Amino acid sequence: MKRLAFVMFLLATGPVIATSDLVVFSDPSYTARYQTMITELRCPKCQNQNLADSNSPISQDLRAEVQRLLELGMTNPEIEQYLTARYSEFILYRPQVNNNTYLLWLAPIVILLIGMAIVFGLSRRPKAVPQVQRDTTQTEQQRLAELLKDGNK
Repeated sequence: MKRLAFVMFLLATGPVIATSDLVVFSDPSYTARYQTMITELRCPKCQNQNLADSNSPISQDLRAEVQRLLELGMTNPEIEQYLTARYSEFILYRPQVNNNTYLLWLAPIVILLIGMAIVFGLSRRPKAVPQVQRDTTQTEQQRLAELLKDGNK
């Protein structure tokens, strides 16, 4: 019975073990940096996936490249700069603030301020009440008085 349970366990966990990437570093501190890097870098091929979540061949190559660069002793900013030079700033989930990205960083703030100004302006505007300003004739006033009397009965 125990053997059957053990075999069932191996069969159930085999595919999980086979799909996980085993990355071994010469320095254990690289492991945490590696995990941080592959979650902060975007797959150049996939639609909005990071390197950790993507199974595309380019992501596998980039994970190996990040591992290689870490083993060379490069810092995280140096690795990001190297990959940005090769794949553009698209690879970064948090692009740097520079002349090319000011609009990207400032647009949400500007849109929020414009929206707040519109809401404030609409809330401060006096309510428009239609007012008819015209002179009524004597016959119209009599007719109105008769209608009001009939309505009160």
